Amino acid sequence: MAKTLWKPGTMIYPVPAAMVTCGDNSDNYNIITVAWTGTICSDPPMCYISVRKNRHSYNIIKEKREFVINLTTEELARATDWCGVKSGSKVDKFKEMNLTAVNAKIVKAPLIDEAPINIECKVTEIKELGTHDMFLAEVVAVHADNKYLDEKTGAFDLSKANPIAYSHGNYYKLGKRIGKFGWSVQKKKKKNRNKR
Repeated sequence: MAKTLWKPGTMIYPVPAAMVTCGDNSDNYNIITVAWTGTICSDPPMCYISVRKNRHSYNIIKEKREFVINLTTEELARATDWCGVKSGSKVDKFKEMNLTAVNAKIVKAPLIDEAPINIECKVTEIKELGTHDMFLAEVVAVHADNKYLDEKTGAFDLSKANPIAYSHGNYYKLGKRIGKFGWSVQKKKKKNRNKR
């Protein structure tokens, strides 16, 4: 297979398109859209976000040392993009995008009520990198919208929320499930061959 060699760059795609909330009161609440985010540890549960130093939210997160990652959906796609290109130093993003700020359980940063999942985070370390600094954080609480919970099992079905992802400058809705973790090695169930 022929391949073209490119210079080093950010080509790990798709990635989440998340709205991150920060601030400790309604006067300084803000939303920043980030794609550089992900899980980094299971136990203790930890994640990260990477933010440019010149972003309005950078100093808020650095000073308060907490934030909330709010997962996004197809319905929230416009707000997700808008909150990524407008500065919270000039506009109230909650008001402009008709989003509802609600109190978190542990951190002072607000949750976005319309998001299907809200992940409360406390910063444990800030790594200075290049264009972005990485905020490593411990997950201290997770909120799941009840409308996406299976009534019988209590399992969360994010696919019903129509999540979106970001890939090289574009937003995409996610497709159908093609398998679950471990399905490639799962033993096939034998058919019941008992005859009556």
